[in-house]
Amino acid sequence: MQIILVSRHLKAARTITIMPRHIVAALAVLLALVFSTSALFSWLSVHLRLPVVEDLLLSMQQQESQKSQSYVSNNLQLMATRLGELQGRVMQLDALGERVSGLAGVKREGGGAAVKPGQGGPYLPAPMTADELQQAIDRLAGVVDSRADELAVLESRLLEKRVRDRLLPTTLPVKEAMLGSSFGHRSDPIAGLRAMHEGLDFSAESGTPVVAAADGVVLSAEYHSDFGNLVEIDHGEGLVSRYAHLSRLDAKPGSLVKRGELIGAIGTTGRSTGPHLHFEVRMLGIAQDPAVFLKRGVEFAQVRRH
Repeated sequence: MQIILVSRHLKAARTITIMPRHIVAALAVLLALVFSTSALFSWLSVHLRLPVVEDLLLSMQQQESQKSQSYVSNNLQLMATRLGELQGRVMQLDALGERVSGLAGVKREGGGAAVKPGQGGPYLPAPMTADELQQAIDRLAGVVDSRADELAVLESRLLEKRVRDRLLPTTLPVKEAMLGSSFGHRSDPIAGLRAMHEGLDFSAESGTPVVAAADGVVLSAEYHSDFGNLVEIDHGEGLVSRYAHLSRLDAKPGSLVKRGELIGAIGTTGRSTGPHLHFEVRMLGIAQDPAVFLKRGVEFAQVRRH
């Protein structure tokens, strides 16, 4: 860049050429002056203790201190709020765990509220530090995770219990019936000799619906020389129920049946002296007393007896 100087004192115009290095040098000089001035001003303010400078520095320090205190106070408030939320969450999980364990029939480890000794005295606030709050939050977070795992186990056991209950023959196979021969030894109704009766008889009119006592899979639905029309249902783990002397078969082998689903009707087929249902429960092929299972339901206590 060129600058042309024209003056009446000069006989001829003068040209000044400005190179990039000149500009760089000028900027360097300017920065040096600014830095020197700032350093001088700082030195004077420190050694001469200028009131204006001291007030400015003090105001800046106070503002920074207030910002720091506000930041710490806000963080402590947030941490205290988080701590309260976790404490409330632990109480909720404990209460929920007690209810679920009761439903599942499982005794919780360390369950039962311990009786606390008497306490009292004046209230003297003791605020927690940030480290103490963080430690308390970490501890309660671990308690929440532990309670959540415990509830997951209880949920699994409750589900198993519900499934198991669905597979136990606890529903009456015949409604509005009267109990006949019970499980155990009796005089055979046809031969008149002492014999073992491996089931429970329900007396009702022919054609009275017969339902499944629990969920299961139909093993067989066919005629048997002694039991007449017979339905066998597998409830899993070796548990089988039998429904004998039916007048008709409404179940098919291999089909899934639900508790209370129609599987046939009362009759007097096979070795029978009159219309009734012969109901058996077998575990691994061994006859069990059906009343033991049926008593777990609410209907058995209302059944009429001869």
